Amino acid sequence: MDLADGTQFVKDISQFDSQAKSKNLFLLSGVSTCPVLTATVVRSLTKGLHEIHSIKGGIAPSPYVNIGPNVIRAITSYAGQPMSVVRHRQLTVRYGLTETMRYTISPPGYLPLKNRRFSLVDVPDYQILRDLWPNINSIWFGAGTIPESLHRLLNYFAWLVRLRLFPNLSSFSSIIQQVMNIIRWGEHRGGMFISIEGTNNQGHTCERSWHLIAEGDIGPFIPTLGIDAIIHRILNGKIPISGARAATTDLELEDYDNLFKKLGIITGQRESINGTNTSLTLYQKLLDQAWYQLPYSLQRMHSYTTNTKVAGLAKVERGTSITSKLIAMLFRFPQAEQEIPVQVVFHPNIKGELWTRTFAGRSFSSWQMEGHSRSDKLLNERFGPFTFGLALVINSEKLYLIVRNWSFLGIPLPSFLAPNGISYEYDNNGQFCFNVEIKHRFTGLIVRYSGWLEKA
Repeated sequence: MDLADGTQFVKDISQFDSQAKSKNLFLLSGVSTCPVLTATVVRSLTKGLHEIHSIKGGIAPSPYVNIGPNVIRAITSYAGQPMSVVRHRQLTVRYGLTETMRYTISPPGYLPLKNRRFSLVDVPDYQILRDLWPNINSIWFGAGTIPESLHRLLNYFAWLVRLRLFPNLSSFSSIIQQVMNIIRWGEHRGGMFISIEGTNNQGHTCERSWHLIAEGDIGPFIPTLGIDAIIHRILNGKIPISGARAATTDLELEDYDNLFKKLGIITGQRESINGTNTSLTLYQKLLDQAWYQLPYSLQRMHSYTTNTKVAGLAKVERGTSITSKLIAMLFRFPQAEQEIPVQVVFHPNIKGELWTRTFAGRSFSSWQMEGHSRSDKLLNERFGPFTFGLALVINSEKLYLIVRNWSFLGIPLPSFLAPNGISYEYDNNGQFCFNVEIKHRFTGLIVRYSGWLEKA
């Protein structure tokens, strides 16, 4: 078995197939992230589909993982250079790092990676996956490195190479490696996604996606897990059949899942079916499979599809600084009280939900809606000109709302300047309860309110 992920090497291993079979040996190539893990995931995602139209995937490494010279040399060798990819069911020419897309890696109910820019890379999957699904319309695979400023700079130089205004980047690989291993910021987390589009047995077009997040230094271990999984299968008496091939059908996703759990790697799947998701409420769409992890009282509170009033009692605390008082007054947050009547009126419509909160006759409102673009898979909540992208995270049966980005009149603002605080919903003996905290590093506490609600 080998970890090679070079396209030609993985493809050409089959030339030894007859020899391997004659000696009752197995020679497995590409037992790495690409193409074996990707093929294993795609085979799992396509179960129950009548037809598969496209495959997209990407790897998003942590910015704090040291990138080795071999990886950099591989990237610079195809930056701006022609490479074979699948478009319109044919192998066609595209140019490395000159095509981009944005994607949010987000296992349902877990803190997602921030939305990243992915650039087209050369992997054996274009040819290997096409052999498995010969009628596939397109296959796209990218890398989502950060900081994004360096990523965009690499795109720029790839285009210069593509236009023959700059030589091959291979001679600059050592410099690029030094820069990428010195200039780094962001969260120490990495991830991967695979997304497919196809048609189910009912004739509906659907998108299914698989998401992986590896915290800290765990990510670099993922390419080795394929060999680990095959060894475990052999020890359990499941010996691969003889022959020389890419190991794209020798593992099942369950083989990886056991190893992911041991390393604390989080995975999850999402599904969107055209024509059927309109019946789902906002929180159901965003939480997807994780919706069923919520306590019933939380599910009930987020299942209303018509105008609904809920009411209860709350405790309100306010910040004491002048700035926090001004902000609280501007947004009409309630005054401090030990026990205050509260009601919330939900106005759901096709665009989202209008929440009007009233504390002892004092009201303030916000719009909640499904995020898109850089807020993809987030809950967008708009207070006047400010919009906050919130991740819905389930932990210990509590639903946390965590700020991941914010904007003013649609203009993105620096994340480190965003308001923060611990806000969550939870169940207490069958009753819906909440704790909302809004703080800022420059003002301290602005407002904190907690209590319970039930249908009025």
